Amino acid sequence: MPVAVITGASKGLGRALGAALAGRGWDLVVDARSAGPLEEAARGLRRAGARVVARPGDVTDAAHRAELVAAARELGGLDLLVNNASVLGVEPLVRLEEHPLDGLRAALEVNAVAPLGLVQEALPLLRGSSLFGASTASPYIGDGNAPSSYMGAESRKAPGAGGAVLNISSDAAAEAYPAWGGYGAAKAALDQLSAVLAVEEPGLRVWWVDPGDMRTDLYAAAVPSDDGATRPLPETVVPALLRLLDAGAASGRYAASALLDGAR
Repeated sequence: MPVAVITGASKGLGRALGAALAGRGWDLVVDARSAGPLEEAARGLRRAGARVVARPGDVTDAAHRAELVAAARELGGLDLLVNNASVLGVEPLVRLEEHPLDGLRAALEVNAVAPLGLVQEALPLLRGSSLFGASTASPYIGDGNAPSSYMGAESRKAPGAGGAVLNISSDAAAEAYPAWGGYGAAKAALDQLSAVLAVEEPGLRVWWVDPGDMRTDLYAAAVPSDDGATRPLPETVVPALLRLLDAGAASGRYAASALLDGAR
């Protein structure tokens, strides 16, 4: 069975993606900071028939990251790494003139530094994955924002077997929204790290995806004046992520809305 590591999997998009993968027969290593909600989510995943290892902890802790990868190794390897855990840095969001620098540091640590640390820990297993295979075509199915080295990917073959890295980004990484500067800067750093990783590791698929606004605790904390009732649930975004996986899509930046429109 394929194996995925998903951070921030006790709720929101991480939990929804975990449920979808469990339903497809994947085994999972899941992480969150709070043990109780994480174990409750893991019980639901196990009911779908998946082998699930739940490891509560902080992704900024190198020992915890090593523990996640070790758990994947015990399950048989690692085919998909999902860097989903995220923090705003300050709640609610404020303009840059008021943004605490410690909050920016925290956002960078969780949203950019920790994902890179987990990738570094996981690379040997990801390189050894046979999820796609050496002769798998890598169609670009995204929103026009793939890095230049991946343009023309319709005719490109993956040079080696390997797994995938899915980094959850944000439109705030590419657009200038008042009060989203700190969080957006951290996600922009994640985007650039993803783009460079895609060039350095051509045998892997590296996807950085803007899921769009969702009805999540993170959004509620960011904008408490918006009750989020009109925002889509995270479950509605999951089909876009699965489309990347099913297509073995080329490395690049994708918007969930474009992926969903393309599937219709």
